[in-house]
Amino acid sequence: MNSAPSTQVGEFRNGLRTWLEHHDLSAPPGGTLDDQVAQLNRVRRALYDADWMRYGWPVEVGGLGGPAVLRAVLGEEVATRGLAEPGIYSMIEVLAPTMISYARPELAAAMVPRLLSGREQWCQGFSEPGSGSDLASLSTRAEPRGDDWVINGQKVWTSLAQYASRCVLLTRTAPGHDGITAFFVDMDTPGITVRPLRTMHGIDEFAEVYFDDVVVPGDRMLGAPGDGWRLAMDLLPYERSTCFWHRIAYLFSCLDRLLAETEIPDDGELGAAYLALHTIRCRSHRTQRRLAEGAKLGPETSIDKVLLATAEQQLFDTARDLLPGVIELSESEWRTEFLYSRAATIYGGAAEIQRNIIARRLLDLGKE
Repeated sequence: MNSAPSTQVGEFRNGLRTWLEHHDLSAPPGGTLDDQVAQLNRVRRALYDADWMRYGWPVEVGGLGGPAVLRAVLGEEVATRGLAEPGIYSMIEVLAPTMISYARPELAAAMVPRLLSGREQWCQGFSEPGSGSDLASLSTRAEPRGDDWVINGQKVWTSLAQYASRCVLLTRTAPGHDGITAFFVDMDTPGITVRPLRTMHGIDEFAEVYFDDVVVPGDRMLGAPGDGWRLAMDLLPYERSTCFWHRIAYLFSCLDRLLAETEIPDDGELGAAYLALHTIRCRSHRTQRRLAEGAKLGPETSIDKVLLATAEQQLFDTARDLLPGVIELSESEWRTEFLYSRAATIYGGAAEIQRNIIARRLLDLGKE
């Protein structure tokens, strides 16, 4: 990756690899979601204490500075070594930049180190039962009461809400896009109820979150009233750059595992899966470079989302075909991964929505 001087990135990667070889952060085999979250906290704390987690983050929030690409390198090593589940590890790349950009500087300085160090988990309260990929239709309301705001509504598909100490929450304060306002909410505030959701791959990763007369101090607003839509749009480049890079690294490690387990390593289906992964990695590399150069990312990241979802599903379809019965008849990790991949075209922006964005905003094909 050339978004920072190659010697700096190379030295960072080599030093990190040497450190990891001398510090065993490997995850215990199997385990529940509770175990995964505990392992995530363990990994973050160790990497933070050794300063690796602090590189690429601003000094103002406890970081050590340097280019953001160093965070991508760190996440790649974590993902390929299986130290932490890449999806929940990468949430830091969505939530911390949002706080840095929109929170009061003193609030960001106090809170971001808690996330980086594994002392806390945070969650993202965007989707609602009637408002998933269409954030403009959200209905959770925030109404002023003196210096505070009172929030009522419901969120759904909120990852790790049952473990979270804080939530970056979108609410409606007025009609339209300009009527969406974001808050940084303490999850132990009275009136918040969290109900985990069991998905078909057997893990309670998501949750419903109910807000009943939840009082939030005015100084916990992120940005100004009406900045919520802009916050959400600024968040997407982080979700589709460093987070995707981590995910792609993990999927390549799954492909290596499939190659080791299959009896027909020269099968054309494997080649097609590799090509799909290589394509999204090349695309993600370009996105990472543009972000590092300070470019403003926009609707073109929908291409990244479509390519990643396609590659992920193709990889695990290939695993199903080349490992007969493993997915259908066993409780293996392949089964869990295959079932999770079915949601790849839904979470983070449904494929249909992304293709509409590409058609309308990149290809200028109009609304029909």
